[in-house]
This record gives sequence, C-alpha cells and structure tokens, in this order.
Amino acid sequence: MSRIEETFSRLRAKEEKALVGFITAGDPDFRRSLEIAKQMCCSGMDLLELGVPFSDPTADGPVIQRSSARAISAGMNMKSVMKMVRSIREFSSIPIVLFSYYNPILAYGSEEFYKDATGAGADGTLVVDLPPEESNELTGVWGNGLDFIRLVAPTTPPDRMATIASKASGFIYLVSMTGITGSGGLDVEEIASVARDLRKSCNGLPICIGFGISTPDDAAKISEFAEGVVVGSAFERLIESNLEDENIARRVGEYATRLKKAILDRSHETP
Repeated sequence: MSRIEETFSRLRAKEEKALVGFITAGDPDFRRSLEIAKQMCCSGMDLLELGVPFSDPTADGPVIQRSSARAISAGMNMKSVMKMVRSIREFSSIPIVLFSYYNPILAYGSEEFYKDATGAGADGTLVVDLPPEESNELTGVWGNGLDFIRLVAPTTPPDRMATIASKASGFIYLVSMTGITGSGGLDVEEIASVARDLRKSCNGLPICIGFGISTPDDAAKISEFAEGVVVGSAFERLIESNLEDENIARRVGEYATRLKKAILDRSHETP
C-alpha cells in the first residue's frame, strides 16, 4: 500500500477528510520554502503538493504564476525540487505529490525523473497538461513507485471521466470550476453534482477537489462531496503577502491548522 493509499485509508476509518496543501517548491527561496513545508506538515495537513516551478504555468492564475517566477529567480530547478523532497523526508512521512507541467519533466528526462523522484521519497505526480492518450511515453518507462494523479474538469462528460479514472492511481483531482487556479465564485451545488457523476466511474479512488478553495468555510463545504480538499493559491497568496516577515512559515502553518479544523468540524457534525 502506497503512502497515499494508507493516508486515505486511515482517514476513511476515522470518517475524516484530507487537507491537501499546495506550495511552489522554492518560493520565496529554498530555505524558507522548506521551513514553510515543515510548518504545513506539522499543522494538520495530510498531503503535500509540491509545485515544480515553470516559466509558462498556463493552468495557474497570477498568484501561482508569480510564485513560480520567484522560485526560478531564486535558482530552483528540478534537481532542487528533488533535493527539497529529500529534505522533507528528514522530518515527515507525509505523502508528497509533485505537481508539474510536462515540459520540465520532458526536459529532465522521463526515466531520470521517475528514478530521482522515487529515490527522493515522492509518492505521486500530477502532470497538468498530459492527457491519458499521450501519457504512455512517460508512464510506459516507469515502475509502480509513483501514483499518477489525473485531473477531471467540471465539463468532462461521464464516458471521458471513466477513461481518465481507468488510468489514475492515488486519487483523482476534480477541478471545481472552469478557468485558472485562484479563480473565485464556487458553485457548491454544481461541484456536488459533478462529484456524484465522477464517483460512479472513479473505480473507488478517492476524489480530491481543488481550484478556487481559499477559506476554511470553502474547505468545509467542499469536503462534504470528496475525500480531500486541495488548497493552493490561498497558501501562495499568504506567502506573497508576507515575503519580508520572518514568521512567514508560522503564518502559513497557522492557516493550514484553520483549514484542517474547519474540515474536521464538518466531518464530525451530527447529521
């Protein structure tokens, strides 16, 4: 059983939902980014998504675009991301998912990426712009050491959901809205409807919902329809607003605690 599977199994046994937190690796620099990751891991977060900095993050909104730019300016690259995973493993066994576009992985080398990611202690990868029909050139040279997280959009028809789910492992990432990360305006009823459709064809895989979830109240509401809630832009917005604050890591950890508490409170509410 992978670390990701074990985490969801453990939470399911307690009737709890997962908080999945995203940060861009190396934002604002390697040292502080590692401190931020440590605080998040110690503050109730269940899974960590580490974003691989990329110059053209087309699925991401301005906040995460700027975080990538800061990390690249600080010297981050794929090798540095692998180093960060190894460093996190020194203090945490939390599942780590590497969130990337295909270009950085292709430039690094598919086999090299798999070898280094698994060797560093990563548990999964999510490649934003790689559909199932085109992913075999990547996954075909891999073993089973990395779960491959797949994305489903709110506009994905049911038959396409089934195709995507058949190629997924770890969990399925349901995008809560059309548009880019950090967008506002969650339609909770629409998200619930899409989640119900996806559950019919997800082969029992956990569903995690992300994009546009930025407050504890958002996280609590969305957790009703999924096994996990993904928060990214809100963390990066907090980092960006406190770049000169020596307590930046603590602030991010405190926000993770608030998000997790809201999810727990909703999970434990009496129907």
